[in-house]
Amino acid sequence: MTATAAAIPTIPVLHSEWIKIRSLRSAIWALAAILLSTVGIQAFAAVTIGQAEAESPGGDPLRMAFYGINFGQIAAITFGAKVFAAEFHNGALWISLSAVPNRTLFYLSKVAVVGGLALLVGQLAGLGGFFAGQGVMGERAIGPGTPGVVRAIFGSGLYLALMVLFAAGLTAVLRSGTVVLSVLVPFILLASFVLADTAGGVGQYLPDRAGQIVMSTQPSGDLGPWAGLGVMALWVVAALVAGWWAVRRRDA
Repeated sequence: MTATAAAIPTIPVLHSEWIKIRSLRSAIWALAAILLSTVGIQAFAAVTIGQAEAESPGGDPLRMAFYGINFGQIAAITFGAKVFAAEFHNGALWISLSAVPNRTLFYLSKVAVVGGLALLVGQLAGLGGFFAGQGVMGERAIGPGTPGVVRAIFGSGLYLALMVLFAAGLTAVLRSGTVVLSVLVPFILLASFVLADTAGGVGQYLPDRAGQIVMSTQPSGDLGPWAGLGVMALWVVAALVAGWWAVRRRDA
């Protein structure tokens, strides 16, 4: 068996990773929070400011329809960071590698399970958030047939899944969920907006700013909806590759 073939995730290894996630209560709560915060805050925002935003000139009703993603992504970051950080507590990584000595197999299996769960919940969050918000918008509501809606629903789920994997890769590098959360959350909430406004065209290439273009009707800047999501995916791939290198090279 070649080294490449030996690193392909198998059902038993994937199942073991699912068991570990399922037994980590904080991670399960964070996963559920992706759905609950996205849908709940989207509905609340639609009730409180949705009508005013829809009537304001120059507003983007499609972007407003996915306002809850701004909060769901915090839960997504938390989920990705907590699942990987658990491997670096109390010798857990040594135990995991004793069961799965091939570090690439171990890493890819964990990424696959985390990414799969994130994509499933992310799609439910994007779909649920859209209909929860538009359900209270009355005549100002936009329907599934409105141009860009289907793309935005699917893209919002991909965005949340990519954010989970971005946090997971960074946690594998830094070996600390606390550090990742303390850096990435403020960056997404504050620094990204400041840099986007002050750095000219460079700000649009930041991972969150680029990824959120897929949920906009008329993107500003040089990136289109899928190109923006592609830029975010490149950030995620870089983080995951760095995480793989760290898991391969560092002591357990």
